[in-house]
Amino acid sequence: MRYLCAAVLAALFLFSGMVTHAAAQDITLRSRDGGVELTGTLLGFDGEFYRLRTQYGELTVDSSGVLCEGVGCPSLIDFVAEVSVSGSATMGSVLMPALLEAFALRHGLSTQREATGEETFTYHLRDATSGKSVGRFYFHLTNTDTGFADLLSDNADIVMALREIRRSEVSQAREAGLGDLLKPNRSRVLALDAMVPIVAPGNPVDAISPTELSRMLSGALDNWQTLGGPDAPITVHLRDVGSGLSQGVEDRLVKPVRASMNAQIMRHMTNAALAEAVEGDPFGIGLASFSETGNAKPLVLTGPCGFQLRAARRSIKTEDFPLTAPMFLYLPARRLPVLAREFIAFTQSTAAQIVIRRAGFIDQAPEEVPIDLQGDRFNNAILVTDGPAGLEELQRMTRTLSGMRRLTLSFRFEAGSSRLDAQSRSNVQQLASALEAGAYDGRRLLFAGFSDGQGPADGNLRIAKTRAETVRRAVLDAAETADTSRVVIQNDGFGEAMPMACDDSSWGRQVNRRVEVWLQ
Repeated sequence: MRYLCAAVLAALFLFSGMVTHAAAQDITLRSRDGGVELTGTLLGFDGEFYRLRTQYGELTVDSSGVLCEGVGCPSLIDFVAEVSVSGSATMGSVLMPALLEAFALRHGLSTQREATGEETFTYHLRDATSGKSVGRFYFHLTNTDTGFADLLSDNADIVMALREIRRSEVSQAREAGLGDLLKPNRSRVLALDAMVPIVAPGNPVDAISPTELSRMLSGALDNWQTLGGPDAPITVHLRDVGSGLSQGVEDRLVKPVRASMNAQIMRHMTNAALAEAVEGDPFGIGLASFSETGNAKPLVLTGPCGFQLRAARRSIKTEDFPLTAPMFLYLPARRLPVLAREFIAFTQSTAAQIVIRRAGFIDQAPEEVPIDLQGDRFNNAILVTDGPAGLEELQRMTRTLSGMRRLTLSFRFEAGSSRLDAQSRSNVQQLASALEAGAYDGRRLLFAGFSDGQGPADGNLRIAKTRAETVRRAVLDAAETADTSRVVIQNDGFGEAMPMACDDSSWGRQVNRRVEVWLQ
């Protein structure tokens, strides 16, 4: 009896499959001493744990402590891991298959891709020597909305998302017993993309501000003449409404100004179709994926304060480009098969970062950027420096950072909150793992905090230092096994000294509130 009691954990982890998996069947689990038995409907098996629906609710039972009876009992010897992945077609069409094939190769497995429908396919993983089947990954490629819907309906184990999970989805997931999807270990930033404004090659406009983009998206700005272009109506092109990229545009550019998306926006089902449509529309503008801009002309982001930022690999990786779009994997609080857990771990490895770059996306491997490659940022800082006090702080920042290298990890906070946003929470785990591995032993790390330019300069300086300390503490708390005596970790704040966007909008001010990491 003690084996079964120890094995049963109510409402914990599970493995569920796609709707194409075998139908659930009744089984009986009996303790090895025969003293206790448990009958219920088998909901999932991950090779180690059974998950049952019983008269006591949903229970998870360790297979090592029980014997399984019934036609629905899975084989403990010939277990085949099954994992369902649903969501963004941008992530699922090339990137995830490339990662899965690289993972299989490193683990001595062969892969076979089987098309099962217009939006679905299955990867069969087999032992390369024996040919024995060890895993099946079921892919459902649609959009971020459908990915979360599949998760909530128990038809997905991993969600591919081009936006952060929304509060309503967090509540629904919690009510469905999937745990708190806002916790750090419930999401991973797989790679980075960006929302890049593009126009036709012959369009004379070369730059646009985020405020102007917001007005275009809401319909308040509808003629190119306002931007120095021809006297012609503006046609806006976006992805379909269920796309995470399109929803990210709405969340980042439209909702903060309390506006609504223009109903006349032209929608496209794929990134390639969007880029092609803009390329052929002399009066069109679109917000496209950095990985698929086609032959359209990207616009520079600018603003009334004079800053200019271009979408490029380094500016996206450091999040200097304000419209960076993280590509998330969301995982419910339930147990996945060992094969799935190993694959998730592989996506964070150095080998995986190479695959991500080859697939055309921005990887997460930390890089060190010399201070002499920060010219555009320092130029922006000089342009907006105000008065003797501003010049003094800019000089102090320059002296402090001189001879240091910037790490390509940035940290930002949720609007109106001291809580780090989803990408920053992932960055915390990444930096903590590097510290635990001794990657920066013998070096000095400086967490540098920055603020927007609203309010008194001394107050902004205090806020910036507080933000830097908050991030430093979060990283140290996460790096539980790191030997911090082997690395110097400090924090400082420079207030409004180096803005990344103009302070003329709530969106711009939010971008400027950040923490960077510098190394010596």
